[in-house]
Amino acid sequence: MVDSHFAPNCPYHQGGDERKSACPPEAAPGTIVVEKLGLARQILRSDRVKQAGFRAELLERFGRREHAPVLYQGGEAHQKQRRAIARFFAPKIVSGHYRALMERLSDRLIERLRKTRRAQLDLMSLDIAVAVAAEIVGLTESSLPRMARRLNRFFTANAQVQTPRAVLTAFVLAQWRLLQFYLWDVRPAIGARRRRPREDVISHLIARGRSHREILTECLTYGAAGMVTTREFIVMAAWHLFERDALTARFLADGETERIAILEEILRLEPVVGALYRRAEHDLALEDAGETIHIPAGSLLALDVRHANADSAAGEYPHQLDPDRMRSQLHLSGSLISFGDGPHRCPGASVALQEAAIFLERLFRVPGIKLETAPALAWNPTIAGYELRGAIVTAG
Repeated sequence: MVDSHFAPNCPYHQGGDERKSACPPEAAPGTIVVEKLGLARQILRSDRVKQAGFRAELLERFGRREHAPVLYQGGEAHQKQRRAIARFFAPKIVSGHYRALMERLSDRLIERLRKTRRAQLDLMSLDIAVAVAAEIVGLTESSLPRMARRLNRFFTANAQVQTPRAVLTAFVLAQWRLLQFYLWDVRPAIGARRRRPREDVISHLIARGRSHREILTECLTYGAAGMVTTREFIVMAAWHLFERDALTARFLADGETERIAILEEILRLEPVVGALYRRAEHDLALEDAGETIHIPAGSLLALDVRHANADSAAGEYPHQLDPDRMRSQLHLSGSLISFGDGPHRCPGASVALQEAAIFLERLFRVPGIKLETAPALAWNPTIAGYELRGAIVTAG
């Protein structure tokens, strides 16, 4: 555990470093950075910390905590909300209700690629990620391509120099884009579900008496988690598969369970969200190799997902891609903490993995498919996450 930054000097590791996202931005000064998997899991499962990432403390300052989005809640309120929305993300529900949608969308995108013989991969992945998440959340009363563009503009990191004028301009622009998202996407969905409730998240929130503002904030939460991060992961997984013919052959030959295992290993190596933040509400006592580590109340903790996923629990040569890693005996997910852990583990994990497996299986069966232009990688400082743009695939 260190208190300065995430990945000093991006060192070369024994056995080679196959990560494409090895050097995330530095953490804020004064932050306690946690790099060990065991410590990170203890913190994520603790009831003595609260969410501090994704601008949680700004929301807490200006909003009502009891009506905060599920991402920001804690304790009994969070557990109750998670139980209420679990039905929308359960693996059986995903397979039964949303698989046909994933297949239909993937087939449509692939058919377009076959006709044009050229496509931008990150736009394809955004299309499918937005459409699936929109169906689950209930954002189905507007044009999906236009909503995808609105969310893309809202969430894409701004790499410009952060002068006071630039910060003010970015803030005003963000508020304008948020208003557009509300007027064109969220408000029509709320109106439609007040007239006729459906089995989706917005209908659930209306039934609980949530305001338009609260529903908008919840939709943004799912926009980030269910749409934007899935989009990046699909591109990253494709990038690795394009560079590994043997792995691609195995991906296509195996069943979906094995495909998902490959995808989870890629996600372990390349977590989209590279930092999870928690604020200690009480003093913490963490155990590490027989030693007790004391964390004072009020400390800001940054859990370095990349370092934690490369812990000894990942096995030999943790910076290499190896889908045959054995972690079942340790009762660990194949992606370790890439989806988080504990009560805040991402509820849409099975959604993201299944839609990625379905889309990529179809993509790599296209005759003559190849990556003509590799994506450019940029960083989103809010989540220490990567953004992949400009990947061009061609067919035939």
